[in-house]
Amino acid sequence: MRRASEEAILPHYRNLSESEVREKAADDVVTVADHASEALLTEGLARLNPGIAIVGEEAAEADPAIMDALAGPCWIVDPLDGTNNFAFGKPPFGILVALAEHGEAKSGWIYDCLSGRFCAAHLGEGAYIDGEQIAARPTGEEPPVAAISLVFMDRIQRDRVTTHIAPHYRMVDIPRCAAEQYPRLALGENDVSIFERTLPWDHAAAALWLNEAGGRVARPSGLPYRVDEWREPGLIGASSPRLWDELAERLAALAPD
Repeated sequence: MRRASEEAILPHYRNLSESEVREKAADDVVTVADHASEALLTEGLARLNPGIAIVGEEAAEADPAIMDALAGPCWIVDPLDGTNNFAFGKPPFGILVALAEHGEAKSGWIYDCLSGRFCAAHLGEGAYIDGEQIAARPTGEEPPVAAISLVFMDRIQRDRVTTHIAPHYRMVDIPRCAAEQYPRLALGENDVSIFERTLPWDHAAAALWLNEAGGRVARPSGLPYRVDEWREPGLIGASSPRLWDELAERLAALAPD
């Protein structure tokens, strides 16, 4: 991950030509750095664990059938998380890698390209930053601090969240980067987040890491996040189980009859 950052990502930071940035969806871009990073990560992971499928974000865009591998043992790679930030020459952005088996993330790593912060977790073994075990801590603020992504919600859901959820929290901007948002939930900067889109490269590593830190990440129903259920919308992350429960209860009250 460090090599991908140093060789494929940072040389392009604030150094992208117009031809090196492509729009791949509404409000979503991809750059040459995304592709170069994924190529390096794919090469390295294939050497590290031959025979394990690799589900990379850019490879899956080119061939959606790759997503079928999420049902078995696989690596899950986000080669450049926060690409929109990166393309506009601003932080945060990072790399996420997870190792999953039968829909469940078993290990996860999050690398911040600019600071070098390295988060790691293995199922049942706790969460670490730069080799030191950490425990998630709420901000302690009242009302709690919420960073809620409205980008992929439909208009009705967006209005409901804005009207009925937001008044219970101090709302702050989202970083548009899961590699930054999840650490904020553990490090006393944010208390809760709602994610509408739940693609595996955004959440597999980071959700495992926050859960191992003692926070909570789960579907609004309370079911665990599974990487092979990425088509299902909606995910709540919180710095503590109590804060998760409070937000989940409020969201449940908004559900249509």
